Amino acid sequence: MAFRHRRPCSLLLVLVPLLALAVGSVADGLGDVTVFWGRNKDEGTLREACDTGAYTTVLISFLRTFGHGRYSLDLSGHPLAGVGDDIKHCQSKGILVLLSIGGPGYGGGSYSLPSAQSAADVAAYLWDAYLGGNSNTGVRRPFGDAALDGVDFYIDQGGAAHYDELAKLLYAYNKNYRGRLGVTLTATVRCAYRDPRMAAALATGLFSRVHVRLYGGDARCTDSGRYAMEKWAAEYPGSRVFVGVSAEDKHGDTSTGDLKDLYYGILQFVEKLPNYGGLMIWNRYYDKKNHFISQS
Repeated sequence: MAFRHRRPCSLLLVLVPLLALAVGSVADGLGDVTVFWGRNKDEGTLREACDTGAYTTVLISFLRTFGHGRYSLDLSGHPLAGVGDDIKHCQSKGILVLLSIGGPGYGGGSYSLPSAQSAADVAAYLWDAYLGGNSNTGVRRPFGDAALDGVDFYIDQGGAAHYDELAKLLYAYNKNYRGRLGVTLTATVRCAYRDPRMAAALATGLFSRVHVRLYGGDARCTDSGRYAMEKWAAEYPGSRVFVGVSAEDKHGDTSTGDLKDLYYGILQFVEKLPNYGGLMIWNRYYDKKNHFISQS
């Protein structure tokens, strides 16, 4: 399933009345809206997230352990039963569902690609366990016969080696989709340009989206959000760039503030970039709690 390139309508015309009224979903005025799901059991089900109408892409997070012959999926206590059906439900509504691999360097998990063979093994595992492969290989599919739309690289610990090879191997599976894109690759990177762990992988030109994290101390921003986004957009003109914001506290996070602050500080400038894509929200739990984007 390929990304739909929806051109966002004028944010000034859409956001100002929405901000004044503080009602309704703002997703249609922000371009595409991507959200991380799987970080807190109290965020509700994947189906509930998709049914809000606020998101066009959901990143299931995270595959926290890989690269050394061991694999571990961490969904923060969510039961696996029913997730596969929820994935199909979301896809039936036109929402893309990807698996995010890696995750923040804190909070457990162990991942890296120590060799080219390791990259090949991880690519084969992702294909057979989560993408368009099948169970005939003996690999367990945690979500049953549901096939995810791609893989997000959230590489925030370990070395940088071999992620470019992993990207090429995953993208090569698109030959199985008879002319349509079936394995979409995205990257979630630190704000500070350039993110050394993803530089070689992004240089392959195979990533449809780059989500730039403008929040949190680990993002290591050295520029304002606006200028950071302009750097990333200029460097990767073939990828759609997304403004990554935290919904943890829409009034207390000085890197983003609320939607009004976000618009006047960043979005009114970056939405004019030819490869602006939309917003990436961290994460569904905080958005549900604080109604940064979603109203439910």
